[in-house]
Amino acid sequence: MIAILDYGAGNLHSVENALDALGAQHERVRSPEAVRAASRIILPGVGHFGQMIRSIESLGLRAPLKERIEAGTPFLGICLGLQSLFERSEEAPDLEGLALLPGVVRKFGAGARVPHMGWSPVTPRAGATMFRGAASDPYLYFAHSFYAPLVDATAAVCDYTVPYTAAIERGNLFGVQFHPEKSGQLGLRILRNFVEASC
Repeated sequence: MIAILDYGAGNLHSVENALDALGAQHERVRSPEAVRAASRIILPGVGHFGQMIRSIESLGLRAPLKERIEAGTPFLGICLGLQSLFERSEEAPDLEGLALLPGVVRKFGAGARVPHMGWSPVTPRAGATMFRGAASDPYLYFAHSFYAPLVDATAAVCDYTVPYTAAIERGNLFGVQFHPEKSGQLGLRILRNFVEASC
């Protein structure tokens, strides 16, 4: 069963609809017990980094999330869910992220129109699991004002005034800055690749 983490915000309906289209069983979860029982975990995210981290803390989910990821449970962070994997964000600099990846999530500079919203091309890393069956320069749907740095786990890059991490992939740990649930058939392909990934 795929656990969709419900922390009180996020585009849950669209993610659920996309998983339904794939025939993937899923349920919303809010408890540490449900997280520990999940075979795969998706953390969707829209909104504010601080609100998300505070909600995860108040629900007692930080420790079980990290435990399951470190134990090898496949995990996918979407948009803000990807940003949560880093150490901190300029959006809420007093709060610590899940710190599974190094670096700070930063706001686009003064020369960028924010939010970065709409369809943009990404450049996947050769052999990236999530992009199996995708075109070499796929277009995907973005909606965000903050961006994650390039790291060793970066699996795809987008360039919007600066190059930044559009997807990460490290063993069982996956994340996408774009919204696969809003990216048509290609987005469904990426979600299917996560659902079927053997980690």
